Amino acid sequence: MPKYRNGFQLTLHEDVLEDPLRWKKPRIIFTASMGDLFHRGVPESFLKKVFDVMTRANRHVYQILTKRSDRLLDLNPRIPWGPHIWMGVTVESSEYSFRIDHLRKTGAYTKFLCMEPLLGPLPNLDLRGIHWVIVGGESGPAARPMKEEWATGIRDQCLRAKVPFYFKQWGGANKKKTGRLLDGKIWDQTPPIQSPIGQLSLF
Repeated sequence: MPKYRNGFQLTLHEDVLEDPLRWKKPRIIFTASMGDLFHRGVPESFLKKVFDVMTRANRHVYQILTKRSDRLLDLNPRIPWGPHIWMGVTVESSEYSFRIDHLRKTGAYTKFLCMEPLLGPLPNLDLRGIHWVIVGGESGPAARPMKEEWATGIRDQCLRAKVPFYFKQWGGANKKKTGRLLDGKIWDQTPPIQSPIGQLSLF
């Protein structure tokens, strides 16, 4: 695809910034799904443009996910958070649990954790102020395995804390074959959608 001709090199696509303004039917938009909006190479001026569009096109729900939680926290005071803008951080293992604290300190209305790929146990999660947790295994030919007790351990903590839990996939070389049953059940809990969008599937 032409937009990915630079591979994994940071590339800003300013020409599509205002596309959500033209989409009349409300939808859920995974913002910068192939990148990280809070990468150090993304200028703050570009970030402001992204949030300006999301603020104006507020009939949609936007999900943003980052591994750069330190920059997210630095920019937080200058971000115009709205209830339709969801903010999440990736937490692959306990080594990165500090990102949860960074997220908790932001002004985002809906805060979520993406533990995909889950690469280790997370037995002592602090879920205060967290509204959603997604867990999934790595997929692809070189996928690292995810142990069942890692996933069920997080699920049980979510149940105790009354935080919606979504089990996305087991992953592996053939993710369709491994499916998404956890303890014989589909876990697809989601937080309320605070937008005129109504009830739509998040996945």
